[in-house]
Amino acid sequence: MAKLNQIIAVTKGVKAQTTREFTEAHRNVQKAPLLSGISRSYQPKDEEGEQLPPESTRVQVSATDVIAEVATSLTRLFDLVLTQDVANTRAKADVVVDGRTILADVPVTYLLFLEKQLVELYSFVDKLPVLDPAESWTFNDAAGAYASDPVKTVRSRKVMRNHVKAEATEKHPAQVEVYTEDVPVGYWTTVKLSGALPATRVKELRERVAKLQQAVKFAREQANMTEVEDVKVGERVFGYLFG
Repeated sequence: MAKLNQIIAVTKGVKAQTTREFTEAHRNVQKAPLLSGISRSYQPKDEEGEQLPPESTRVQVSATDVIAEVATSLTRLFDLVLTQDVANTRAKADVVVDGRTILADVPVTYLLFLEKQLVELYSFVDKLPVLDPAESWTFNDAAGAYASDPVKTVRSRKVMRNHVKAEATEKHPAQVEVYTEDVPVGYWTTVKLSGALPATRVKELRERVAKLQQAVKFAREQANMTEVEDVKVGERVFGYLFG
């Protein structure tokens, strides 16, 4: 008895072949010259008249034959597709990760869907933002985000100062230099906040998705090993259509 994966492989080839044959048949029945023929003979008016050979052109395409060929070609395809669809309703497998059954008796069609979704999920997880490793982070419940260690910095203000370079004398005024001086007036305490994730968390999520991907692929292969029974419907369909 054939396996589902064998039917899938055969169906792909039959679909391609049937498409080519059906396309060719459709084109042929649209070509009037191929469907037309002629047969004629010449008889002179009297015995002394010129004798001419008969002429004939053979009909190259018969619509009846084309219909029969199309029916034969499509019958096999119709049978295979229904055989595969019926088998798909019976083909199931468990998705198991590290000995833990995540999903049980999952239909193979859903496993195919899940496999495609996990590819997109892996790309999503792989691009998640990561916290700056140069900082030390802890989760702040009040802020709902990760917070860095506080950093204290000085806030200063510029104050004008005078510096007497030379005292005044009877003949000369004092020489005074004006300059500014940064005077501390307070302190800033800065805490950085971030909605990104720790690198270890992103790595963990990436590994989880990868493990589930492998488990789903294994389950799909297992489901595709389901034995199938041939279903015959093509003859009945075309017996009605072209009978």
